[in-house]
Amino acid sequence: MPTIKIADEAGACYGVERALQMVQQAVKDAHAPVRTLGPLIHNPRVVTSLKDQGVEVVDFASEAAGSALLLRTHGVTPQEEQIAKDGCVDVLDATCPFVKKAHRAAELLAKQGYAVYVVGESGHPEVEATLAHVPGSLAIDSVEEVAAQADAMRVAKKVGLVVQTTMSAAKLSEVVNAVLPLVDELRVMNTICEATAGHQDSCMRLAKESDVMIIIGGRISANTTRLAEISKLYCPATYHIEGTDELQASWFEGAEHIGITAGASTPEAHINAVKLAIEEIVGA
Repeated sequence: MPTIKIADEAGACYGVERALQMVQQAVKDAHAPVRTLGPLIHNPRVVTSLKDQGVEVVDFASEAAGSALLLRTHGVTPQEEQIAKDGCVDVLDATCPFVKKAHRAAELLAKQGYAVYVVGESGHPEVEATLAHVPGSLAIDSVEEVAAQADAMRVAKKVGLVVQTTMSAAKLSEVVNAVLPLVDELRVMNTICEATAGHQDSCMRLAKESDVMIIIGGRISANTTRLAEISKLYCPATYHIEGTDELQASWFEGAEHIGITAGASTPEAHINAVKLAIEEIVGA
């Protein structure tokens, strides 16, 4: 009978738990329609569950006038936050504290005269929110993108880096090593969150001892996608799913050790449901 093990650190982080508690309290106390500015977290199944409770997603703060609006965990631009405060009955800031830390770090670097770059995925809502706190800053997440900015960095001489909270330490190291020869001074504010680092280390350890790895979380979730990438390095039979309905019995044929982990936007109940479903499939 195969063993099934959940990673030591897996599932919803503090920022996500905090946001979910805030939205549930908002629904309970509602004196106006409850909305979220963008998906509250990157977990489509949770967002759907909230919609069933009457919590709708809006893309722009101007669409939420007269409502109680929660700012997403990934953060929003200062401009959108101000529009929300001007037009909404109530504004609840569910921005993850680690994302707030990145905002403050970027602002500090700018004040100290550094050319600011965010090591993260261009277009990701967290990265876009951080960039908006320092007009003129840019996102880079590869050695190739550093090369494209090489001339500008040489001219700036002083470069400061902040990091998307869900970025891997390995990716950060690659970027730092590429930037360092280009500048006179480099300051790195390591804003990778503690939960991200813990999830990634725990995933790596479990993948090394597993025949099959199941990664649970939204496909649009950057931190969950990174867990899948890390897992595949050590366990090729890695499968990224959002729910139990995606599990396939063929994945587990001949497996002796099955590992499970989950992204920071995945509630514990989802993890337990997947473990139970796998137990039923393999007869554990």
